[in-house]
Amino acid sequence: MTQDLVTVTIDGLQVQVPKGTSIIEAAKQAGVLVPHYCYHPSLPSPAVCRMCLVEVEKAPKLMPACVTTVAEGQVVHTDSAQARKARTGVLEFLLINHPLDCPICDQAGECELQDYVFQEGQAGTRYGDYAKRYNPVEEFGPDVLYVANRCILCTRCVRFMDDVAGAPVLNVSERGDRAHIGIDEGQLLDHPWAGNVVDLCPVGSLISRDFLHKARAWDLDKTASVCTGCSQGCNVTLDTRDNLVVRIRPRANLEVNRHFICDTGRMNYRWMNRGDRIEAPLAREGGHHVATDWEPALARLGGLARKGGSVVLLASAGASVEALTQLRALAGQGRVTAAVQVPLAEQEEPLQGVSGLALRKERAPNADGARLVGYGTDWAGAVRAAAGADLVLLLDVTLTDAEAALVGGAAAVVVLGTTLAQVLPVAELVLPVTTVAEESGTFVNRDLRVQRFQQARTAPGMARPAWWVAAGAAGADLGSAAEAFAAAAATVPALGGVTYADLGLNGRAVQSPGRRADGVPA
Repeated sequence: MTQDLVTVTIDGLQVQVPKGTSIIEAAKQAGVLVPHYCYHPSLPSPAVCRMCLVEVEKAPKLMPACVTTVAEGQVVHTDSAQARKARTGVLEFLLINHPLDCPICDQAGECELQDYVFQEGQAGTRYGDYAKRYNPVEEFGPDVLYVANRCILCTRCVRFMDDVAGAPVLNVSERGDRAHIGIDEGQLLDHPWAGNVVDLCPVGSLISRDFLHKARAWDLDKTASVCTGCSQGCNVTLDTRDNLVVRIRPRANLEVNRHFICDTGRMNYRWMNRGDRIEAPLAREGGHHVATDWEPALARLGGLARKGGSVVLLASAGASVEALTQLRALAGQGRVTAAVQVPLAEQEEPLQGVSGLALRKERAPNADGARLVGYGTDWAGAVRAAAGADLVLLLDVTLTDAEAALVGGAAAVVVLGTTLAQVLPVAELVLPVTTVAEESGTFVNRDLRVQRFQQARTAPGMARPAWWVAAGAAGADLGSAAEAFAAAAATVPALGGVTYADLGLNGRAVQSPGRRADGVPA
């Protein structure tokens, strides 16, 4: 045993954990799940639900695992007859009034009450002759509904708004069996991070109006991804059904966003389902664009790039590291001007209780990745340079009319885009590329953390990742996003030695010279 570790035995499994660790977290490290409702690793623990009671040898009574810290030599039994009897009693108590409306509840399939009752609840009820209480559904905010009938008063939502969001608008009103979650008079649950109460609710009491009745939990495919709403790089899960993204939820990463995402990021998915997508390569023949195959399109793009001269790259800061790197390689080593388009908000929206977590001013996920691979942020200057360039490559950008007029002055324009709105009449080629939901790749967040996102839905028509298009035109043989990232790591010093395997699903921080004092690379 080291000075900072203690050894405990949980259900016969010996584990060493740091001093001060709660039994419930120590059990996790031993591979044992202690049932719980009120406990959440990112919230203060009040020990109100009594679901995590465990037997600790030499203790006079059952102990709540969420607030009891481990001690050297401690022996814990989470599944003893006494502990199981206590949990069965808690479940029976919760089901006295909880409606069994699982067939219509949005939480069905993700409900912890449902799971634990199935696991160790009792088969019948002793309250069969009494009607369950009924309370009307309340609107707490623009997207949050409160179904009081289902509430088990775990108070996670109250503690989140009090201790994490810093906006104490929720409370426990009334007492005893009349107690329910209340909202302060004249208040709305419209805080920029309020949607997290839906994720925190272990039952179907707080629900999202946006997701209401959209899908059953077991119908959803879940894919690890990264939020594209700003430069924070929050880890998220894209839930898809029938090849449509129907929900974005936070994915735990203690280094980036803990267990939370803002409401802006949460609602930032509808554009991923747009139907007006470019589905085939278009080549300009005479005064019109005609559909063509990838082989002649790539050959034509490669021919334009090999002519040399001045090349201007105008790219979205929502493009992946792989795409930006391959597009930069396609432009060659001549007179190249490369810039990314970074939408800026007027202010940030921090989450008060989590240091370093905010909805950032830079509303793009990969602005720092673009800087690392050699793109500038002088967007206006790059657009002016495009007016007289020999070749302009546009990667998924939106231009104003004035910018489009300047770009139209180039000798040749090639658009790598997703929607028809981005098509320029003067473009030599219009090439369909995939979105973040349709490909795998990496972003670099504001803290220079390289993070992977994975493909969640199939691409429309003949759309391909932008890195595949650029690499194909340059004659490079890249077959996967991992190979494209390896090619980037070979040329970008900050990414040197980093592989997809290193990144895992939570990413890895890299170092870069020239970092400004505020944490943003120069």
